Amino acid sequence: MEVQIISKEILKPSSSTPHHLRNYKLSVLDQLAPPIYIPIILFYSPSSEYFCEKSDHLKKSFSKTLTHFYPFAGQIKDDFSIDCNDDGAAFIEARVDAGDISMVLEQADINQLQQLLPFSPYGKSSKRSTDQVMLAAQVNYFNCGGLAISICIWHAVADASTLATFANSWAAISSGSNNISNEVIFDGTTLFPPQDLSSFSLHNFVKEDELREIVMRRFLFDGSKVAALRAEVGNGQYLDRPTRFEAVSALILGAMMAITGENEATRINTATVAVDLRRRMKPQLPQQSIGNFCQVTIANWPESESNVLNYNRLAGKLHESITKMNNDYIRKLHAGGGYFNFLQKAGEEARKGPNLRVFGFSSWCKFPFYEADFGWGKPIWSSPVLKLNRVAIFLDTKDGKGIDAWIGLSKEDMIKFEKNPSILTYASFSPSM
Repeated sequence: MEVQIISKEILKPSSSTPHHLRNYKLSVLDQLAPPIYIPIILFYSPSSEYFCEKSDHLKKSFSKTLTHFYPFAGQIKDDFSIDCNDDGAAFIEARVDAGDISMVLEQADINQLQQLLPFSPYGKSSKRSTDQVMLAAQVNYFNCGGLAISICIWHAVADASTLATFANSWAAISSGSNNISNEVIFDGTTLFPPQDLSSFSLHNFVKEDELREIVMRRFLFDGSKVAALRAEVGNGQYLDRPTRFEAVSALILGAMMAITGENEATRINTATVAVDLRRRMKPQLPQQSIGNFCQVTIANWPESESNVLNYNRLAGKLHESITKMNNDYIRKLHAGGGYFNFLQKAGEEARKGPNLRVFGFSSWCKFPFYEADFGWGKPIWSSPVLKLNRVAIFLDTKDGKGIDAWIGLSKEDMIKFEKNPSILTYASFSPSM
């Protein structure tokens, strides 16, 4: 696949940001976001519209969308705020020489897909760089008439839910809708006050050189397989009816325990889950609110259970860790900077030695990426394009019943993982689109 850049522009909001909105405050959850971009690619079937028509239309709607999401067109001012100065966001267009778009979708190779992004999602070494680009989009035109729109948003101002909100708002404006939520800006500092992070660093969270040795592969759990898996995992004393996420996550954890069980130093005994807090607060936060309103919860199990595979027990542990994230717990955890102190201690422990016993989950399920209709139909496929070690990123399948799981492992672990009997039973490795 050859991707040729045909234009690069910085597009400003179509209307200037009022002076009283120029200072956007960062919450502690924004401050603690990993120094990476959150990326998504939305693929669309070939249409009869000409390139010039789509290009002009997408640029105008992009500028209009920035007026609602004005922090994305600004610059980081300091550790605590963004200067919403209307500098603009990057808009790139490219032609893709890859035959039919279906050929790219059938391969679903992350190294190839990353060519469709406006830049590497791993950013710079520090998220406090004042020249950090907040937002960039790349529109990729395939020879067959198909289209792939990729969006990268700097994690300090957005989580995956925010990414979906922006994509759908841009699509809605592009298709002529005026029904755009006015609740996208919410002051998260009232609930999650910022902290002095001068003694805390996330610059080692991602080392792009090390990621070259990581294999990120797609595993499809279709709706019928997920239903069967939920029935199997729910057969036990710890959890009657696991969710799709809990069932598939328990299966993946079981496979990881099996392939790492021989080595006590690397044996998986902890799982982290990124939990969306918007619907867990009282009163609930607007689902469309931008920023980071998710935080990590931890599930672990005793060392004595590390060699005992019990999917129901694993799902129960995940369920327990997620359900504890209620309004009272969250508010108490953040009182007096408690969450920051917790992460600081965890970071100190991690620096003492290799932190290889943890597996992370980030679920983007129920985020409406498949609703993003720019005027020529909804996406035929959506994909995150992020490579991380010992992490699984979940998206819904297009029908909303299955799970598309992107899993990152070392080459050695991936070979073993793909041969795991349970993974072979429930997952498809090279699914047709």
